Amino acid sequence: MRLEKRLEPSRAMLYLSPVLALILTLIAGGLLFAALGHAPLSSLHTFFIAPISDLYGLSELAVKVTPLLLCATGLTLCFKAKIWNIGAEGQFVFAALIGGAVSLQLSDADGFWVIPLVLLSGAMAGLCWAGIAALLLTRFNTNEILTTIMLNYIAVNLLLWGVHGPLKDPAGFNFPESALFSEQTLLPLLSPDYRVTIALFIALFMAVVIWVLLSRSLLGFQLRVMGENRNAAHTSGFNGKRIIWFMLLFSGAMAGLAGVSETNGPVGQLIPTLSLGYGYAAIIVVFMGRMHPFGIVLASLLLGLTYLGGEMAQMDLSLPKSITGLFQGMLLFFLLGCDLLIHYRLVFTQHLNPTAATNA
Repeated sequence: MRLEKRLEPSRAMLYLSPVLALILTLIAGGLLFAALGHAPLSSLHTFFIAPISDLYGLSELAVKVTPLLLCATGLTLCFKAKIWNIGAEGQFVFAALIGGAVSLQLSDADGFWVIPLVLLSGAMAGLCWAGIAALLLTRFNTNEILTTIMLNYIAVNLLLWGVHGPLKDPAGFNFPESALFSEQTLLPLLSPDYRVTIALFIALFMAVVIWVLLSRSLLGFQLRVMGENRNAAHTSGFNGKRIIWFMLLFSGAMAGLAGVSETNGPVGQLIPTLSLGYGYAAIIVVFMGRMHPFGIVLASLLLGLTYLGGEMAQMDLSLPKSITGLFQGMLLFFLLGCDLLIHYRLVFTQHLNPTAATNA
């Protein structure tokens, strides 16, 4: 058996590889549960089905999907142009920090402008954090993968500094967390019985926006050309640096909105463990969704479900919460493996007996 390069990429495998990766993940997950001493089928049911078996579970899925989808919308445009922004996590955290600081300053304010100002502060914070990587890439030709990853760690440590220092609640018994945000700075709930906020509608709206940008605009055409061949884009007169700036700033703003949607939504304050890895999981969402807006909505539902499944496995199966990251890692591993079949195919070769070959 060997790999043979296809003359043309397989369009069928382009859409089938995420499905195949999911099936392989389920099989590997069942084997993992069996190795840990749990019944595979019932454990998979606990992980994937039980969390969304009622209306409250579905609402919690929407809570997890919102930041994933917001981060993924920005990353989709970046990755379409092959600008590898791995910094959505840092942009998320930094925006949450700045948005949280603004929310604390506005604790006594009142008016319709408070929530838009909080959202704007988060979007601008994420935009500025991504702007550092854009500047380093366009001015000094640095590798955006390395710079955005390093900025992630800086943002996390800034958050830790904030909740242990100037933003720590003075009446919080020395716990490293901020005071609870006032009611007027929190995003409105869609229902008083659930934690879903209007940020869900913002995320869905932005998915429609990037669909229009990719399929109905000159910018979308420029992104596709730049992603396929940067030299061709330069020859065609496209301003590559301007596109890089726009993509990274847009992606940072979306991750920033995700950050404030979390702090000023279900969390309601700044805490050290604010991010659950949404920025990293959004990368899997983009590739699972094939960089298509409808696909990333479906992939966001799947990755959001892994967060709920990890919490359910922790409660019902006494497994560590890190099982979430394990399933996400398996999903990415199998997706990358299956994506090989887009450009290559398996060829089974028959080995002849040397003696028989000589006689022939």
